[in-house]
Amino acid sequence: MKHIQSVNNPQVKQWKKLLTKKERDKSGTFLVEGFHLVEEALKDQEQVIEVIVSETVGLPPRWDTGSVLVTLVTEEISNMLTDTEAPQGIYAVCRQLDRQGSVDAQTYLFIDAVQDPGNLGTMIRTADAAGIDMVIVGRGSVDVYNSKVLRSAQGSHFHLPIVRADLSEWVDKLKEQNIPVYGTALEGASAFTDTSTGDRFALIVGNEGNGVSKELLSKTTANLYIPIYGKSESLNVAVATGILLYYFKK
Repeated sequence: MKHIQSVNNPQVKQWKKLLTKKERDKSGTFLVEGFHLVEEALKDQEQVIEVIVSETVGLPPRWDTGSVLVTLVTEEISNMLTDTEAPQGIYAVCRQLDRQGSVDAQTYLFIDAVQDPGNLGTMIRTADAAGIDMVIVGRGSVDVYNSKVLRSAQGSHFHLPIVRADLSEWVDKLKEQNIPVYGTALEGASAFTDTSTGDRFALIVGNEGNGVSKELLSKTTANLYIPIYGKSESLNVAVATGILLYYFKK
């Protein structure tokens, strides 16, 4: 076990940079925080580079870190790596794995320009819970490795492939395979309960204010809406995603 005590250590500076999207993209790594997320990460040790733990907490004895490097740090260093008000003092540096070519997916969630990290994380978590095979996140969306996205997803980043890609290209690709692609829209759409899906499908959900782009909606097999029975103008995108995915997977 390595022990770092200086806040000026180059390794500490590198960890801290992972709080920025620029460094996550450059290094191909990301940082997760908290006992639950680190434990989920360790279930797939291919993805974990290093575990960082504060002197004040220690590793749970049940954890199997295998050959993963464990580094002990001071509480001061630990607090430099968090953006939460109540840090748990444990982190993992993880690899961003490119899994899009290794998955024989049948069901997909496409996310178009969703900007709220809580919404994106919740949708990833919901897709995981509903048994969706792959999540494709398009341009204009918040970074999938943003710390708030990671916390909202509660470990689902380690359970299913999450790919950042051009959604238009993926829609074309799935249609060539005769996989139906359903958009979500308020106009020119059918009630979702009027649609029956098979074992293969893709669902596109969109930006909190503008919805799914017109370009994508023009390419779909069909566009659907969820009826509003009360006075609210619309549903939160993460809630709508949950309703539709569980209906499609029923």
